[in-house]
Amino acid sequence: MNATIALAGNPNSGKTTLFNALTGARQHVGNYPGVTVEKKEGSYRIEGLNMNVVDLPGTYSLTAYSLEEVVARDFLVQEKPQTVVNIVDASNLERNLYLTIQFLELGVPVCIALNMMDIAEKRGIEIDIKKLSALLGVPVVPTVARNGTGKQELMAEAAEIVLKQFKMSPLEISYGDDIDNALNEMAVIIRAGRFMTDTYPDQWIALKYLENDEQIRSLGQKQNPGLSKKLKKIVDRVSAHISRTLNTYPEAVIADHRYGYIKSLIRQGVIHYRQDQSRLHISDKIDKIVTNRLAGPLIMIAVIFGLYQFSFTYSEVPIGWLEAFFGWLGGITDTYLPDGLIKSLIISGIIGGVGGVLGFVPLIMFMFLGIAMLEDSGYLARVAFMLDRVFRLFGLHGSSVMSFIISGGIAGGCAVPGVMATRTLKSPKERLATLLTAPFMNCGAKLPVFALLVAAFFAEKEAMMMFIITMISWGGALLVAKLLRTTIIKGESTPFIMELPPYRLPTFKGLAIHTWERTWQYIKKAGTVILGISIMLWAMMTFPGLPESQKQLYEQQRQMLLSGTGSTVIGEIRAAGEYSELSEAAKDVKDRLTGIDAGEAEAALKNSVAGRFGTTLENVTQLAGFDWRTNMALVGGFAAKEVVVSTLGTAYSLGEVDPEETRLLSDKLASAPGWSPLTALSLIIFTIFYAPCFVTVVCIAREAGSWKWGVFSMVFNTVLAFLLATAVYQIGSVLI
Repeated sequence: MNATIALAGNPNSGKTTLFNALTGARQHVGNYPGVTVEKKEGSYRIEGLNMNVVDLPGTYSLTAYSLEEVVARDFLVQEKPQTVVNIVDASNLERNLYLTIQFLELGVPVCIALNMMDIAEKRGIEIDIKKLSALLGVPVVPTVARNGTGKQELMAEAAEIVLKQFKMSPLEISYGDDIDNALNEMAVIIRAGRFMTDTYPDQWIALKYLENDEQIRSLGQKQNPGLSKKLKKIVDRVSAHISRTLNTYPEAVIADHRYGYIKSLIRQGVIHYRQDQSRLHISDKIDKIVTNRLAGPLIMIAVIFGLYQFSFTYSEVPIGWLEAFFGWLGGITDTYLPDGLIKSLIISGIIGGVGGVLGFVPLIMFMFLGIAMLEDSGYLARVAFMLDRVFRLFGLHGSSVMSFIISGGIAGGCAVPGVMATRTLKSPKERLATLLTAPFMNCGAKLPVFALLVAAFFAEKEAMMMFIITMISWGGALLVAKLLRTTIIKGESTPFIMELPPYRLPTFKGLAIHTWERTWQYIKKAGTVILGISIMLWAMMTFPGLPESQKQLYEQQRQMLLSGTGSTVIGEIRAAGEYSELSEAAKDVKDRLTGIDAGEAEAALKNSVAGRFGTTLENVTQLAGFDWRTNMALVGGFAAKEVVVSTLGTAYSLGEVDPEETRLLSDKLASAPGWSPLTALSLIIFTIFYAPCFVTVVCIAREAGSWKWGVFSMVFNTVLAFLLATAVYQIGSVLI
């Protein structure tokens, strides 16, 4: 028998940790239909019952104020899971039960996982499980998700609900005479008109109208505009009365009575305290230091720098292994495949392009591991809390911090979910400023570009350079946000409230799953999107090739050189296996032949479709130090930033001076004419700020509600990036 189980709960309640403990490797990640909110599913088997476990987005409420709340509620109503496992933080019982009460009001079958019992016990909190279960009328199971305690008992209760096909009657509580009378009046109208009652309980629909739930009101307006108008009139009448008599609004009254109901439950002997609850807990003591106005920022800087130091130090050896592997693979292909387009495609288009991107997998993996440790421990929430003070100075909201972090604010994120995360911002102006500047962050796609340039030109100071790049991206994003908020996106700032979760030791399983998920997404992208773009760019850099007349000119140069060379030297060149074994005369001829080959390869590349385009742009981009090869790479980067690395790999492979010599791309750049640390720094600045990848542009247009903002982000960002890169290169050239 198969069943669907939904895991739901507040953010930081241990929901995802429990999901990982239940499903382990038997899970996959996708998106909910039509939205970019991540959907995690896994499987759990118990007593012949196959459970499809769905990890719903963390939410504090079922009132549709954010996309996560809409997604969670829609899943419960439309997919109708056989039971909802509600994860409740035992150390914050009163606040967490607010969501539980809303599940009961909706009438879905619920089983409560009373999680973090170990933390509650350390804080001297004792909970009468049986009494809580009896008062709520649902099973309550104590759990500690991080070590798996109670998970079997929890799933046994969930399985029993499924097997018995347990049905819940919607919970009805009193919200005061004004609200209750309005609810009863509206429920009669809803039942009589069969108004959305096939999907929702009548009392619940009335409640959502009073809570000004935009989604339910919109659905009601589409289904029956006349009846919806009647309900709105009742809501307006009650709202006016409550505003006049209590100076508040129905949503607040409903929330107060829900909390009152929860307090009445708890006061019936559910909670007992063994010690003074006013004392500081361990997390509070740590926060007195970590979030201190002076010490906090210094600790944050040290943590970020330590993350880069950790990532570069421990990824160096495995990166070397991968580089050696791709070098060996290229050498084998060069030896055994006959010359021609297939050989060029495999060596330059696939190995040189995709291999260059995959070579950074160890660095990406260690970066993601570090981020997962900071995230699971609760430290990233502190970063958001501290940066709120700074963000306000630049016209942004505290919630903008999380969008920046998700976009890759420290390293390795993605601008797409970062842009989507702006949906939690209520102010349209702050939201627009955030989604336009979030793409400046160091996303996982930019990391290979930075890692390549840093390895080539700043090898002895890799961690420091990555830290500087991070600071530049944050500083640039904030300054641009300030510019936008004082010019085209003027508006007042709104208050910021966030919950700081308790500090926890990350679990090995949780870290492994989070790290692998993100690393695998990077590998899949390299093996699909980047592979396709690399092959397309290889074709653009290969065709139409040199005209026969030019090929003959290079062949004549070879023949002239060889005709003036003695047969002994020619024989020596053909017989010798290693360059070092040649005589000085033979070395001279070999070098001149190699120069002719290199000239022909470069001429062919320049004559290609991509080469002509890059050469045309060179008249302008040389101001920033970019040559035609770099131009080709940057144009490809409009599709995806990793393509910059793959295109450079293909370009320098096609124009290789000595095809028999296998060298790393970083070595090729370090020795290539026109490249220098200043050129690399200029390219780093341009990569930080220029147009987001195409998928991000689409998301910006969709979130902003107009394509003009998507076009604006492409044009404005690219112009800004070019001006900054030009300034860096020109000023640096004068100083150096």
